[in-house]
Amino acid sequence: MAVAGIQKILISESVAACCKKILQENGIKVVEKQNMTKEELIAEIKGYDGLVVRSATKVTADVINAAESLKVIGRAGTGVDNVDVDAATRKGIIVMNTPAGNTVSAAELTCGMIVCLSRQIPQAVASLKAGNWDRKKFMGSELNEKTLGIVGLGRIGKEVAIRMQSFGMKTIGYDPIIPADVTEAFGVPQMPLEQLWPHCDFITVHTPLLPSTTGLINDETFSICKKGVKVVNCARGGIIDEAALLRALESGQCGGAALDVFVEEPPKNVALIQHPNMICCPHLGASTREAQTRCGEDIAVQIVDMIKGKSLFGAVNAQALTCTLAPETKPWIALGEALGAVTKACMGKLNGPFHLQVTGASLKQAGGYLTAAVIVGLLKGTSQSNINLVNANMMAKESGLNIITEHKDTVNEQDGKSTACITVVASSHLICGSVHGGVPVLLGLNGSAFKQPVSLSGNLLLYKALVDSSTLTSVIDILKADGVQINSFSTSCDTGERWSIMGISSLLRDLTKLKQHVIAAVQLAL
Repeated sequence: MAVAGIQKILISESVAACCKKILQENGIKVVEKQNMTKEELIAEIKGYDGLVVRSATKVTADVINAAESLKVIGRAGTGVDNVDVDAATRKGIIVMNTPAGNTVSAAELTCGMIVCLSRQIPQAVASLKAGNWDRKKFMGSELNEKTLGIVGLGRIGKEVAIRMQSFGMKTIGYDPIIPADVTEAFGVPQMPLEQLWPHCDFITVHTPLLPSTTGLINDETFSICKKGVKVVNCARGGIIDEAALLRALESGQCGGAALDVFVEEPPKNVALIQHPNMICCPHLGASTREAQTRCGEDIAVQIVDMIKGKSLFGAVNAQALTCTLAPETKPWIALGEALGAVTKACMGKLNGPFHLQVTGASLKQAGGYLTAAVIVGLLKGTSQSNINLVNANMMAKESGLNIITEHKDTVNEQDGKSTACITVVASSHLICGSVHGGVPVLLGLNGSAFKQPVSLSGNLLLYKALVDSSTLTSVIDILKADGVQINSFSTSCDTGERWSIMGISSLLRDLTKLKQHVIAAVQLAL
């Protein structure tokens, strides 16, 4: 699904100059406007096809709904906490980030924070600059043989583990998604959180901010940690409960904390910021020249590749579509949409449930995007006028469509090969199609197989009638009287009632004229 029509992009924050340069070199007009208020952004966004942000711009539902032609939101950095992904998905807008752009920078800052906590480096520097020489006050501890608990073992968590192992630290962790055997390969055995907390001398978090991670480290967590545990958050503000952290610092249960991110930025919890055992930075995780260059370059290249149909890397709300840009995949997506449209035309009203049967070894991993494609065909032209592959599943759910998808491998007894096709079953209708020579074709309709596969493109008239030459003549006369030309004609193999499909130059203005000649008729434009 190459995304056409992206001609103008707004960059609303300070992004590396290479981002604008790459976009412009590929024929995209770029406008840079920084420090806009929400109201200014809402007014400005109307004329843009794309938006590039970092972390300061809040792309809320109000902003997204104000956009009239927005097709992509690019976050030049890791995470998309500042983007309402659900609202974007509902409008069919692709949201993407640069997952690897600031990995090294964020990992290095985390490691620096751990070192600073162990030796109180910032406090000692401030004391000396204030004219003091107090060596005893800043007694530190070695990192060697200490245990570091890492919550979130993705790119950044992994890099932190590898670096801190070089200090002789023992690394343990937890991640609900990444398998334990994967993390053990880079030296981090996993355990449940309730078992992890009591083992840790230091804890660092590297997760997105989700309902399940908000306040993950709280009063209860601190109560089961070692007395004097030190915590680091260079990920997202709110993962560590700030009020609970201040209480733990004041009681000594927490021996030190290092925060680069806060619930409110700039932070308003003055007592926490000024606590003597607190080290804090103004959200500097990605603030290196290298990270900014990488993120700016990555988001620009990702957008250009998406427009050109090369890849869909970094899309956070369209993971199932990452393989849809492959040349061999595109005709299958077109087939899914076409079969959905044929099904809707035959049914009139969309009464589920719908069953999608995906057949053939080559389509074993295609169920996700084929389901989305069929939904697009079913709902296109309804009230869901902005439906596309990005929002198809959401629109289906909101429209009450229940689609059950299953995959089967069937082998032709004659040649032993697996036949690739997809079939939509709904109510009394059964529509089967495949791709022949890169062209989507209809193989069968309601149990009737066609003598020759029917190309699913252009304007089609489908009708069911008795095998009778006079019927064909009558249909031709009606089309001719309406100024409609016949471009192709196919019939099913039935001997009694059979389906016929005509490729026509334009749709018949009054389909009821056929009723006295045929049993059933529908037409559609593909």
